[in-house]
Amino acid sequence: MTLNELLARFGLAENPFRGEEARNDAVFAKMTSPPAVMAPTGNTPPPGTIPLPGMQSTVSLSLPTVTGTFHSDFEKILGDLGRPATAIVFGEKGSGKTAIRLQITRAIDLYNSGPGIEKRVLLLAYDDLNGVLDRFHARVNGKSALESFQKLRLVDHLDALLAGFVPRLVDAVLGKGDGDGLLREEAKKALRKLDDGQKRDLLLLQALYDRPEQADLRTTQLRKKLGIWKPLGRRLWQWAAWLGWIPAGALVYWYKMTPGEIGPGAPLYAFLALVGLWLIVIGKATLWDKITMNLYGKRVRKQVRVLSRGDRSYARSLFQLDPVLRDEENVPTGDSDEVRYRLFDRMRNVLKGFGYAGVVIIIDRVDEPTLISGDYDRMRAVVWPMLNNKFLQQEGVGVKMLLPVELRYALYKESAAFFQEARLDKQNMVDRLSWTGAMLYDLCTSRLHACLAPGATPLSLLDLFSEEVTRSDLVDALDQMHQPRDAFKFLYRCMAEHCSNVTKEDKNVRIPKAVLDMVRKQEAERVQQLYRGIRPA
Repeated sequence: MTLNELLARFGLAENPFRGEEARNDAVFAKMTSPPAVMAPTGNTPPPGTIPLPGMQSTVSLSLPTVTGTFHSDFEKILGDLGRPATAIVFGEKGSGKTAIRLQITRAIDLYNSGPGIEKRVLLLAYDDLNGVLDRFHARVNGKSALESFQKLRLVDHLDALLAGFVPRLVDAVLGKGDGDGLLREEAKKALRKLDDGQKRDLLLLQALYDRPEQADLRTTQLRKKLGIWKPLGRRLWQWAAWLGWIPAGALVYWYKMTPGEIGPGAPLYAFLALVGLWLIVIGKATLWDKITMNLYGKRVRKQVRVLSRGDRSYARSLFQLDPVLRDEENVPTGDSDEVRYRLFDRMRNVLKGFGYAGVVIIIDRVDEPTLISGDYDRMRAVVWPMLNNKFLQQEGVGVKMLLPVELRYALYKESAAFFQEARLDKQNMVDRLSWTGAMLYDLCTSRLHACLAPGATPLSLLDLFSEEVTRSDLVDALDQMHQPRDAFKFLYRCMAEHCSNVTKEDKNVRIPKAVLDMVRKQEAERVQQLYRGIRPA
């Protein structure tokens, strides 16, 4: 019997336990999208719902046909979207960190589209670090990736977060696409209602963090779109350079038209003085200003180490800003984190104009970049600068850190001074994303429900096995798997082993206890070897 024939006997349209990665798992996608928006009656949400706190109405993330989809700590990790807060989660590979990230994303989408929501939440995904780390390593030029990452600072992460968001916002404002859905139609109308301060903040952010290949050109486009003039001082110097020939020409014309009234030497001296003054103005408006701005752009480039952008590009962008706006208190010319926090505040000020009151930052997949490849020391060097209470407790900003469990072991080896700076007691920390056998049983049953063919009779996980298998047997077996990914592998192998031992003519196709016990023993041994690091996944 083939596996598809076995599934059809149980009324299943697809295999519930084939997927091992949440991003590419069609069953998981079916279970989480599209959820229903509903307003439950009374104070208790109906079964199968996850309340979304902070809404002005009682809206829930509801999966009416699926139960047991969420981890028991999900509500703590998600928090109150009306008041975003930080959460730090440590989990094994396959424990569901990516699934939680996708569920948070879906919950935010639902929250933003819910009735009565005037102030939405912006999601910043900081989960693809390949480009950031590659550029940083090239700039720092360490002998090894670890040596480079040991020079990584919190301000570099703040720069990377801003550089990941600002181009999307500028795209939306300039009409270069929708910025990945960042601004809806009604939000685009808010562009005309931005106050002068919000417009200047947006222009400053663009000048610093837009895409390197066209940032200076887009500064001009954005400045015109926002209706911001070039700085008055720069315009005056340019006008003086363009029109400086007029006084000298007028003097020559006057001298020619009134011969004999002025001595021969006076007009010449006046002419030379005017020409000299004009050359000084031209030199100031072109050569001197370009030199000083290029030097200023070089200082910015040295500090913003996660972007591959040149001095002249920074100079051309910053030259279009008011001198007060490009003051060193507003531009990252040093390693002070105060400037970056002020830039973050400017970003939030701009977002308020577009209807966003809060920001949720999701940090995930820190073990996957090519330059890290799961290396413990490199992960630690990259993540540790972000374990800073000031960064994690910003007003209106919730940082969701979904970290490999290896970093949990390193964390408890740190000094008291480190814990005092990180203040993990305030960060809603989930010490370990663990799953019990009962939780995995409910999760697997939910996946069965999601894969039922239309009109098929609902069934539980226990219905796949023979009468001699009890619920307790299944729960105990799943408890030894520890993680959803390993639980799915275990059940997939049970079905595959069973299919190899039965024929199409067999009427009873339920999996016997002997197969369950054999596969459980093999898979439990595999999981233990995996945890000891003596075999791959």
